[in-house]
Amino acid sequence: MKCLILAAGYATRLYPLTENFPKPLLTVGEKTILDWLVDDIDEAGFVDEYIVISNHKYAHHFNEWAKTKKQKVTVVDDGTSSNETRLGAVKDIAFAIEALALDDDMLVIAGDNVLDFSLTKFISYARQKNASCVMRYYEPEFSKLLKCGVVTVDVDDRISEMTEKSPTPATHWCCPPFYYYTKEDARLVPAGIEQGCGTDAPGSFIAWLCTQTQVYAMEMPGKRYDIGNLESYEKVQKEYIGINS
Repeated sequence: MKCLILAAGYATRLYPLTENFPKPLLTVGEKTILDWLVDDIDEAGFVDEYIVISNHKYAHHFNEWAKTKKQKVTVVDDGTSSNETRLGAVKDIAFAIEALALDDDMLVIAGDNVLDFSLTKFISYARQKNASCVMRYYEPEFSKLLKCGVVTVDVDDRISEMTEKSPTPATHWCCPPFYYYTKEDARLVPAGIEQGCGTDAPGSFIAWLCTQTQVYAMEMPGKRYDIGNLESYEKVQKEYIGINS
């Protein structure tokens, strides 16, 4: 299984911290955000390669970070150099798949979130379902629902509908940027783009995929810290104590 790490954004809301440095390599506690994610995922023993999808501006930082890791890490430079020319998350996924000729099950994650629970639980859930999967959490605030992927699920966790940043969200189940694609479904990324799925938000491909095949949503077993601006970064540095055992 491959782990694709989405890290090609420019994090403009975190300037000046990220003006010349990538957000996923900011430190939280004693580790970088990426270290928290990769070291946890690696405990499951299923991932044989971590693929960091970067923009051209920050790729050299990720290459230096990769040298510090015992895991196999490949950095893919998508060639963009500004927020205005970015490809968008789904096109970055497609770019990496094509550039590396990937044909495997994939864990696709945002590289700028930290979690207080282990992602190995999500990997085990997806392998048991033998299907593409996402996570979901209950979001009570309507204003936040407007900025998220929102899922409707049945009693078996199967997604009947998913919308991305809808003005009329159907439920309060938000989908964070952590996804599991089966090998067969990963092959459909180019088709999803060709058929008009959104390409900026990473959940847009899943929203399309739900119309093609069965996708399941595991209830998130803990808390996610989304580092979107300076205030949220300061908050996570004060509050985060690592992954609960």
